[in-house]
Amino acid sequence: MGLTREWYNLNTVGLPQKVINTIQSARASSTRSLYDCKWRVFEEWWLQEGHISFQCPVRVILSFLQDLIDKHRAFSTIKVYLAAIAACHVGFEGKTASQHPLVCRFMKGARRLLPVSRSLVPLWDLAVVLNGLKMTPFEPLEGADMKHLSLKTVLLLALASAKRVSDIHALSVHPSCTQFAPGQTRVLLKPNPAFTPKVVGSCTPIDIEAFPPQLVSSGEQQQDLLCPVQALHTYMDRSKELRLNDQLFVSWANPHKGKPVTKQRLSHWIVEAIALAYTSQNLQAPSGLRAHSTRGLATSWALFKGVSIQDICAAASWSSPLTFVRFYRLDISTPSVARAVPGTLLSRDSTC
Repeated sequence: MGLTREWYNLNTVGLPQKVINTIQSARASSTRSLYDCKWRVFEEWWLQEGHISFQCPVRVILSFLQDLIDKHRAFSTIKVYLAAIAACHVGFEGKTASQHPLVCRFMKGARRLLPVSRSLVPLWDLAVVLNGLKMTPFEPLEGADMKHLSLKTVLLLALASAKRVSDIHALSVHPSCTQFAPGQTRVLLKPNPAFTPKVVGSCTPIDIEAFPPQLVSSGEQQQDLLCPVQALHTYMDRSKELRLNDQLFVSWANPHKGKPVTKQRLSHWIVEAIALAYTSQNLQAPSGLRAHSTRGLATSWALFKGVSIQDICAAASWSSPLTFVRFYRLDISTPSVARAVPGTLLSRDSTC
């Protein structure tokens, strides 16, 4: 469960086991595991001096945090370490270690010394990735294996909706949650009713309109290879026989075939799809790819094509345009990318 030290501290004051379990359940299991790892780092750092870490004075905590600054750790990383220490330390005069006046002042100073910065240039080229999705091994959809069909579907859905991975993970194939319009002209996706969103209001349905068929040289019409509605319908039809529950995205590989994938695995799928779109064109995939980058890239393209910032924030579940401007807006107006605008997914009115 993680945070064994916190359990001992709560047990020392005489709390029953069930009460302690309830208190520790206030944090997600992943958070407890993360804090436990950070606490162990602090514990090893301090135990070298032969003292008890969970009762150490405030100067020791500040020295450890300063050591992190000297090692050029990011401010967000330092905050996680402090939160882990506060969870396991006995505190000072009824307050947690993070509430000590000197620690509060130290963190304010650290924020000034370590300003948060981010790159304004996209890490990967949307036009390159979308062009790769129209090639082997992603196409043709009917002949692609379940792995590549799943990768393409989740990436197109992430770009078309600009939702968090956790929101996409909560989608369900149940008829009450996934509804295709006649002729597959659009699809309405709703999360599982049991899903608890990270941000209130992010449970809004995802409404995606299908791309109109394209005319080929012979005068015939063929389905747009980047249509998220078509990819989703094909994926649901192909995964029907192997799925073991109603979660939209399920595993294709043994021994978990048909079982729901985790949010972490879904993030890996998005990253793998982006990288594979590069390598399928004999291009080197950028390093440091993250699934969350789809949100900034998709919404920045929508803004570039004239979609209002209010509509963008509503689709991405951001309460304020300031969130988009500070953390997600990217400069996608460079000439090498702008020339490819007409062929990109987000240039289509239906997606916007």
